[in-house]
Amino acid sequence: MTEIVLGAMLFGTRIGERESFAVLDRFVEGGGRWIDTANNYAFWLHPSGFGGQSEQVIGRWLAARPGVRDRVLISTKVGAEPTDPARGLDAMEGLSAPVIRSALTGSLQRLGTDRVDLYWAHVEDRSVPLAETAGAFSDLVAEGLAARLGASNTPAWRVEQAHGLAEHSWTALQLRHSYVQPRPGAALESSAHRQVFPETLDYVRTAGLDLWAYSTLINGGYGRPDRPLEEAYAHPGTDRRLAALTEVAAELGATANQVVLAWLLGGDPPVWPIVGASTPERLDEVLAARDLKLDPGQRRRLDEAS
Repeated sequence: MTEIVLGAMLFGTRIGERESFAVLDRFVEGGGRWIDTANNYAFWLHPSGFGGQSEQVIGRWLAARPGVRDRVLISTKVGAEPTDPARGLDAMEGLSAPVIRSALTGSLQRLGTDRVDLYWAHVEDRSVPLAETAGAFSDLVAEGLAARLGASNTPAWRVEQAHGLAEHSWTALQLRHSYVQPRPGAALESSAHRQVFPETLDYVRTAGLDLWAYSTLINGGYGRPDRPLEEAYAHPGTDRRLAALTEVAAELGATANQVVLAWLLGGDPPVWPIVGASTPERLDEVLAARDLKLDPGQRRRLDEAS
């Protein structure tokens, strides 16, 4: 069954430790389980130019809450931590076997745990043979350091290529996805983001992978006038989808954000939405979407608006 995942990207940088602890506490109190982070979060906001702040905050929270580690599942990533802070993403660590292993060692130390529940390739790295990358990830599962593996910002065909190259392979795919879609070929403001396409949904559905989605609420674009949708979403299909979304939200007495999350959770294939929250109150709105049910007619109207 799909779940809402708590995105911890800004913990320890834009969201302070005290506020992060409050959000994490409310998430667990509300029945949440999955927490998603990465070893490079959030290097672009930290004076050092390196990441690790989010993992450190989560680790201190786990240490301060005895027993909570058995109630949560931790997801983290490797591949996009800068090796040179002056160059940022132009100097990513990549996905060689030594990097994959050493990065997980660092993540486990920052998180204060002996394993992660899902370890992601954060990006592609075509400078390294895919068999080397796949084998290095597989070894970590065999050793009990990671329970599962996933690929983020990676085309579906590369994930399929990796299957069969090692004993333990990627079983989840993480990409950018939401109810409204950018124009085909339009550049996103975050150039490192990789978008879900209809072919992606077809592949996930037939291959039996879990699809995790980030930027599901498009940085507040569904409900905050001060955060309009970026230019890539400026097309008639967006207008029609937003109209359908507003109509269904009014019928259900829900927010647009909640309807978007319910649409993702109950889709075909179902999607695991990753959602960040800076306060417990904003998290409450997100978690309430789990109880929101779209009837067949409402889902059809949302699906057919384009």
